[in-house]
Amino acid sequence: MNVLGIETSCDETSAAVLQNGRVTSNIISSQLIHSTYGGVVPELASREHERLIVSVVDSAVNDANIQKNDLDVIAATAGPGLIGAVMVGLCFAQGLAYALGKTLVAINHIE
Repeated sequence: MNVLGIETSCDETSAAVLQNGRVTSNIISSQLIHSTYGGVVPELASREHERLIVSVVDSAVNDANIQKNDLDVIAATAGPGLIGAVMVGLCFAQGLAYALGKTLVAINHIE
């Protein structure tokens, strides 16, 4: 089973692929834009997720040496976190799952 996991709850855009329970790729893009503000700015985090999500997911799938159609399940953080940031990843995952005809699983990233 191939699972794509997407995490965007705060200021890092990340995606990983698990193949039969083994992590075969893990891409993390940290947002350095917040360093000048002394903390995470929610609006900036959401915009950076929008800018990065496609390339991060594509890199994770490519690094796992599979195609998006090979995915069985797409999982994404549904909370808790910065609501705008969470929505970017969750909506992207929802659209991808719908386009590919795959199952979407919403994840509480703390549990």
